[in-house]
Amino acid sequence: MALQPDYIGFICYPGSERYIDKLNANWVSELNGVKKTGVFVNADIDRVKSAIMQYRFQAIQLHGTETPAYCAALAKLGVEIIKAFGVDEQFDWTIANKYENVVDYYLFDTKSNRHGGTGKRFNWTLLEGYKSTKPYFLSGGISAGNMSSALQLGDDRLYALDLNSRFETAPGIKDITLLRNTLQTINDE
Repeated sequence: MALQPDYIGFICYPGSERYIDKLNANWVSELNGVKKTGVFVNADIDRVKSAIMQYRFQAIQLHGTETPAYCAALAKLGVEIIKAFGVDEQFDWTIANKYENVVDYYLFDTKSNRHGGTGKRFNWTLLEGYKSTKPYFLSGGISAGNMSSALQLGDDRLYALDLNSRFETAPGIKDITLLRNTLQTINDE
């Protein structure tokens, strides 16, 4: 994998224009050197378990209203659990407390009915309301233009940046040159 990202997300949500319905399972399962991450929204837990086995996912990212018990059941399968929350001015940070012992990471994204992929950034100063020590992924409108701002948040809990729709030429098709340049910026800072 030339760009060497830490994670690659595969959208397993039929409502997304990035849905992987025709993705070659052998290609995904044999992909090495990166954490293969299945991204789901309110999926039946048996469907998620089946996808973990089929694609050999090492992490699961949950963007719906999945409960702490649901997350705990998936964690027993030995995969990392990333629970996403849509953040806006009214977001209640205490909601995450229920998931504290059953997920590995949180992902903070821009609140949307689309469950991500909006390309819009939420007000990152809202992260001041986040009081947990659990590491998180930052998502939502991250672009080459605001990468430096994201890297300068000064939050030790910031674990990863989700480089998604702002790095695409079309839904699900990454701009490799833009990604390469952005990853170099991250490595340089």
